[in-house]
Amino acid sequence: MELGRGAVGRGGLKAPAGAQALLGAQGITKNYGGTQALRGVSLDFRAGEVHAIAGENGAGKSTLTHILTGAVRADAGRISMQGEPVVLHGPADGQRLGIRMVHQHDTLVAHLSVAENVLLGQLPRSRRSGLIDWAAARRRAQALLAEVGYPDFELGALAHTLSAAKRQIVEMAKALAMEPRVLILDEPSASLAQQDIERMFAFVRRLRDAGKAIVYITHRLDEIFELADRVTVLRDGAVTGSLAVADTDKAGLVRLMVGRSIEDLFPKRSGGSPRSALSVRNLAREGAFEQISFDVGEAQVVGMYGLVGSGRTELARCLFGADRKSAGSITWQGRAFDARSPGDALRAGIALLTEDRLGDGLVRGLSVRDNAALASLAADSRWGLLGLAHQRHRVGQQVRDLAIRPTDIERDVATLSGGNQQKVVLAKWLLAKARLLILDEPTRGVDIAAKRDIYAVIGRLVDAGTSVLLISSDLPEVLGLSDHILVMREGRLVGGFDRSQATEERLLGCACGLLH
Repeated sequence: MELGRGAVGRGGLKAPAGAQALLGAQGITKNYGGTQALRGVSLDFRAGEVHAIAGENGAGKSTLTHILTGAVRADAGRISMQGEPVVLHGPADGQRLGIRMVHQHDTLVAHLSVAENVLLGQLPRSRRSGLIDWAAARRRAQALLAEVGYPDFELGALAHTLSAAKRQIVEMAKALAMEPRVLILDEPSASLAQQDIERMFAFVRRLRDAGKAIVYITHRLDEIFELADRVTVLRDGAVTGSLAVADTDKAGLVRLMVGRSIEDLFPKRSGGSPRSALSVRNLAREGAFEQISFDVGEAQVVGMYGLVGSGRTELARCLFGADRKSAGSITWQGRAFDARSPGDALRAGIALLTEDRLGDGLVRGLSVRDNAALASLAADSRWGLLGLAHQRHRVGQQVRDLAIRPTDIERDVATLSGGNQQKVVLAKWLLAKARLLILDEPTRGVDIAAKRDIYAVIGRLVDAGTSVLLISSDLPEVLGLSDHILVMREGRLVGGFDRSQATEERLLGCACGLLH
């Protein structure tokens, strides 16, 4: 059922009621072996509209977008452009029709410049010599980046020297160079800071207002309500709802995605012990943070909220021994503690789940088993020899407890979804028997179902006596999990709230400097 045709979108543009779809999909079905990835999916994308696609990992979002771009052929169903059936034999056919996709992970050529990547396959040539007109190429690339919102982007920089955020910006300019009629954005904000997200939103709105059809895939529910006109939810390869964003709310979307209410995502807990497990006093690291004092009780979750650049991650690294403090003291389980390396922290029972799971938390190319067992190899060894049977048993138990999919522990960890990769990192610290877990953005980039699983694990750990320092930019997550909440801004601790006192407005106001 489709609701809200002709609804006014977040930017004010009204798609005409009953307007013909620019791109449509009817009855799309796709099987991979015995797995049905899509089951009769029908939806449309209209000019002058942002249409969000939501759903947990494995819901069929990637398969659908690959079919829409021509990268994958459907087993059944039909694709149409402006009501006329089309057959896509490959991505080139999709591009000729004006369908373009910006993938979550960039596809830039590492050793080409920004300008060359933006205009890949379209570099202008001089009419007189037939050679590439580099001055014209730079002007064109600069104009495209300015349309995205970055007029001063460094055109000569090589792609491999750019941050993940800057690579994503180049990808958007590259897509714009193809003059798309339909632009598919797959988790476009995953690597962006807040100021870049705001520019990206403005860019998307400009394209929408110019009559483009925008397909916006995201796990972030806030972005759907900020940007989209319509939203379609997939679950287990089928459409569970397609409606105007104005006609629903977060709770309604969560029910469509996972079949349960948002209140059921967070475990019910007692609140922990007032007795301090970790005590931090006047901690400082030059250039990162200063005068930080707080406590984490036994079997307690202390949340830490703040905007990008507030110093939260730097504080976590310092507690874990990855960076050295310049002043202050730390007491852990009643004793003075000064970790000079992550090894010192691990031996003391302190673990850090980093926000960059692929860069710092996992080793690509190694299996799920190898990654999960990295921090506890001694438990699998006798007389210097590794006991593989014992290791397989321990890791297999964690795979079952954490519902890691697929269950093959010898599978390359890089082939897992983001949510399952995060569970493998969590399994590593559970096997190491950590007594203090520092979780830095533990559910960034994972779907609602994986979030629910991770929250349940956190609840079980805390019930068993583990203390947790939860660093998160997700306000519902901080409020739903924490017994006490701290707020950081510009390297300082600027607020503290008990669970009963905290609200989204108070936390955000404190983080922005509006409340003191």
